[in-house]
Amino acid sequence: QERLVEYGGGLVQPGGSLRLSCEASGLTLEYYDIAWFRQAPGREREMVSCISTSGARTNYANFVRGRFTISRDNANNIVDLQMNRLEPEDTAVYLCAANTYYCSDYVETYKFWGQGTQVTVSS
Repeated sequence: QERLVEYGGGLVQPGGSLRLSCEASGLTLEYYDIAWFRQAPGREREMVSCISTSGARTNYANFVRGRFTISRDNANNIVDLQMNRLEPEDTAVYLCAANTYYCSDYVETYKFWGQGTQVTVSS
């Protein structure tokens, strides 16, 4: 059974850092472009960052560019999101998703989703 599981969320103060991990079971991540999305209460799910199968191409939303870094380790079936200089506006559930084609902003193009991990930025 194909599964994506996110780890690493938590409570952090403004300006702090967190590292999220997306691990796969039952599927091989190297065959998929992988994205991190986030969803805050009352808001639509939005793409944060995406990485191509080889890791050669990465995309970032404007609101995280320069603060977040996406990376992948295909040998260990993991995609990470390093989040620095966190702001209260970054508070959301963060989800990873696998796309059988290419990175996209559109949630309906992603085939597999994790359950999400909560990130709360607050003093």
